[in-house]
Amino acid sequence: MDWLLLSLVSAGVTGIVGISDKTVIYKYAHSPMTLPLLIGMSQTTVGIVSLAISGIPTDVTLMTSLYALASGSLFGCAGIIGQRVLFTQEVSRTIPVTQSSPIFAALLALVILDESISAVQWGGIIAAVLGSALISADISRGIRGMFLKRSFYLLMVSAFLFGAANVIGKVALAELPLLYTHGLRMLALGLIFLSFAFRKDSWSDVKSYFSNRSPALLFVFINEFITAQLGLMTLLWALSLGPASLVSAVVGVRALFTVLYSTVIASIWTGALGEETSRGSIAIKLTSTLIIVLGITAVAI
Repeated sequence: MDWLLLSLVSAGVTGIVGISDKTVIYKYAHSPMTLPLLIGMSQTTVGIVSLAISGIPTDVTLMTSLYALASGSLFGCAGIIGQRVLFTQEVSRTIPVTQSSPIFAALLALVILDESISAVQWGGIIAAVLGSALISADISRGIRGMFLKRSFYLLMVSAFLFGAANVIGKVALAELPLLYTHGLRMLALGLIFLSFAFRKDSWSDVKSYFSNRSPALLFVFINEFITAQLGLMTLLWALSLGPASLVSAVVGVRALFTVLYSTVIASIWTGALGEETSRGSIAIKLTSTLIIVLGITAVAI
């Protein structure tokens, strides 16, 4: 199954994106909207260039183009929420919750695309929800003091929007070429990011990066123009070949890649990324992430 391999590649690559984003936020950003502003600038550029290269297909319709733009807009809104939470939370706790999006993708695909969901897949959905709840739990006060962080609910909204973006993207890909769809999605995503992130403090941060030749620009350039594009293009390619619910489920193993990447980096470089590296914290992250992945695997059966 080509879509399965492509989905796994997308998961591994986009796991790096979250780590790079957190590096810029943790080391260089003074405003929660600084990185989103840079992403907005980058992805708007990517969208325009992609559309210039692909051109407008002869058989394109307004409705199918609107589907691609809607997919990018939903993706952008999900990303803004995720970036806002990532500014104050650990990347290994933030990304896995957003990767519960296959839950919503499966439900939406059932309604919109008429994709069926088996009993095993429903069990996987429940497991993914439980894993998402566990990884965002605060156990600093012990078992009695455990409660879900407020960010959990925001991240679940982000996950829903991610899932919806994939399903609507699948609808667009049924009629549109991959590069043209990618261009419209990135243009919409970039404009959403710019509309939310263009603020005085974030713009001041960005200007200082250019004037001081900050290493943050290198991180953003590699991440947004190379790594993210590879991950997003392989995701779209997988969606064009396989069911939206199953592709979204497999891409959800990004959660495991992110936790592994961040844990290894934080263990080697103490204090890197602002990650907590106590044995208990690592055990909870890995356990809950494995629950999510097991749930996602069941969804993909």
